[in-house]
Amino acid sequence: MSQTATLAPAPMPDKASARVWIAVMGTMLGAFMAVLNIQITNSSLANIEGGIGTGADNGAWISTAYLIGEIIVIPLTDYLSRVFSFRLFLMVNAALFLTFSAACAFAHNLSQMIVLRGFQGFCGGVMIPMAFTYTLTKLPKTQQPVGMAMFALTATFAPAIGPTIGGYLTENYGWQYIFFINLVPGAAMLTALFFTLDREPMNLPLLKEGDWLGIGTMAIGLAALQTVLEEGNKNDWFGSPFITRTALVAAVFLTLFLIIEFNVKKPAVNLRVLADRNFALGTVANVMVGFALYGSVFILPQYLGQVQGYNSEQIGSVMAWVGLPQLILIPLVPMLLKRVDARFVVFAGLVIFAISCFMNTHMSVDYAGDQLFWPNIVRAIG
Repeated sequence: MSQTATLAPAPMPDKASARVWIAVMGTMLGAFMAVLNIQITNSSLANIEGGIGTGADNGAWISTAYLIGEIIVIPLTDYLSRVFSFRLFLMVNAALFLTFSAACAFAHNLSQMIVLRGFQGFCGGVMIPMAFTYTLTKLPKTQQPVGMAMFALTATFAPAIGPTIGGYLTENYGWQYIFFINLVPGAAMLTALFFTLDREPMNLPLLKEGDWLGIGTMAIGLAALQTVLEEGNKNDWFGSPFITRTALVAAVFLTLFLIIEFNVKKPAVNLRVLADRNFALGTVANVMVGFALYGSVFILPQYLGQVQGYNSEQIGSVMAWVGLPQLILIPLVPMLLKRVDARFVVFAGLVIFAISCFMNTHMSVDYAGDQLFWPNIVRAIG
């Protein structure tokens, strides 16, 4: 008589192997580049606009296009990585990210730049959640704080230091080099991932089970919403017919998306997890922190360039003080979490960050780099 037994999955070791750590660093490098490229153009928009022959009003689309591509693909990454396998999906998108990065440097007009930046953002958006997922699934719990500290560098340090790197490269080598800079670390990332990520078979039949109607409505709705948020202020919000129509498109398609996701058996984005109170509160907190963090990092370079007339390198020098202190502080967080409840650490960080924002409440058109020094330092600590 034959007897079968179900084997329990092997327990995760207490320490990750060197191979896993190399893969973690490879994915983190990809996420770092993806987030860096959100902000790296901000201090150099005037130079890019001159290089491709467009005005300041249209130049904002260089950043908007990247964000639209990124925001569309991030919710789909889990599904698509299961279809095409984690290794293949990540490496193909990383390679395409480098290709579109280099192509942006050769754009001759605004239309070409918008299309290339959109594709660059789409491919870059894949690398951010995949780095987070790999860290949580491959590192043992005892080492996850170190992995999360590395991810924090991509989430907070990369956008803060982006204008500094972009400004330096633009003033010393030309704006094209803010796109070429991705090639060397990108090649290192691809090499690391090629030798360390496990090969897995693709699961193409999952394509038939895809929630394509939900994906379509989400893509259109999020793209329209991102356009409204990015372009609304300079177009007088709902005083502009374009913004009004785009907002209507966003409202209709996002409403359809919500209806679809709550009624299909296999939704593209499982919104039902928001029924968990802790998860929902954490999500809301992350959104609010994101507004404050990325808003401040985005607005200050624009202010310094358009109001104070700073060049790219001067803007980068001011913004460096938002990023550089984080290089010292973030590696200390895992040690702090071993001794202090994570909730207190997060609360303290939010309070310090809020204080830095209140330090800027008295800003006027006379505020320049010197007045922003201490708020930037406090913001970096938070």
